[in-house]
Amino acid sequence: MRLRALLAAAVLTIIAAPAASAAPDVAHGTDVPPGQFGFVAKIAMTKIPRPDGSTYSSYCTGALIAPGWVVTTGHCFHDANRKRVSGKIPYPTTVTLGLVDEATESGVARRATEVLQARENDVALIKLDTPVSTVPPLTVNRVLPKVGQQLTLAGWGSLTATNPAPATRMQQGTVQVATVAPTTVGVRGAAPAITTSACTYDSGAPYFVPGGKSGALVSLEATGPNCPHAGIETTSRADVIADWIVTHTA
Repeated sequence: MRLRALLAAAVLTIIAAPAASAAPDVAHGTDVPPGQFGFVAKIAMTKIPRPDGSTYSSYCTGALIAPGWVVTTGHCFHDANRKRVSGKIPYPTTVTLGLVDEATESGVARRATEVLQARENDVALIKLDTPVSTVPPLTVNRVLPKVGQQLTLAGWGSLTATNPAPATRMQQGTVQVATVAPTTVGVRGAAPAITTSACTYDSGAPYFVPGGKSGALVSLEATGPNCPHAGIETTSRADVIADWIVTHTA
C-alpha cells in the first residue's frame, strides 16, 4: 500500500465496513502469463490499528528474496501513529506466492512472523513462518541503475485509484528509469503505455530485470501520483541495501 493508499484504505473501511481496504495494481498494464513471476508476493494484512482504537485491513505487494524472506516497502508495517516498526509482525499478515490468477490457482501461502526495517530507504524484510522451496527467489541487483534502463514492474495492486481494490490477476508493465538519487530511483511508464504505473496496494512491488529462473531486483515501489499517470514514480533502490538483505536472509 502506498502512502496515499493508506488513507484511502482507512476511508473505505469506515464507509464500507467490514470490507477490507486495499492499494491498486499496475494500472494500464497487462496480465502476467501463467507460470511467470511466482516470486511476486500478495501481502494481506488485517487488524491494522488506528489511533482511535479501531482497525482496518489492507494489502501490499512484495518479492521473495530468499526461501524464508520477502522484501517489501517499509511503511506497510507500522504502529497506530504510522511509525514504521521492527520486530514481531504488528498485525496478522498472510503472504501468498506462486500464482498469477486467484480464480484458477491457490499458490503458496505463508504467515509473516517478523519484520526488519532498512535504515537507508523505505524497505522492509518480512520473515515467513516456513520457507518456500517451490518458487525461485529474485536475486538482488548490486549495480547502480542507469537513466534510460528499462525494468519490469509486476504487482497485485488496483487498476485504478478510484475506489481501489486489490487485483485478482497479477499485472505487469515496463517502465524506464528517469532519475537516480542516492537511495531512490524515479521511473516512468514505457509499455504498454506511457501511463503504465503502479497504483494503490502496489507498495513494495518489485521493479526487476527478468532473467534466469527469476531475475534481478533493482528497486521496490514506494510512492507516486494517483494512477494511471505519466509522471515519475518513486522507488527504493535495492543495490544500496544489498549487503543488509544478504546479512539477514543468508
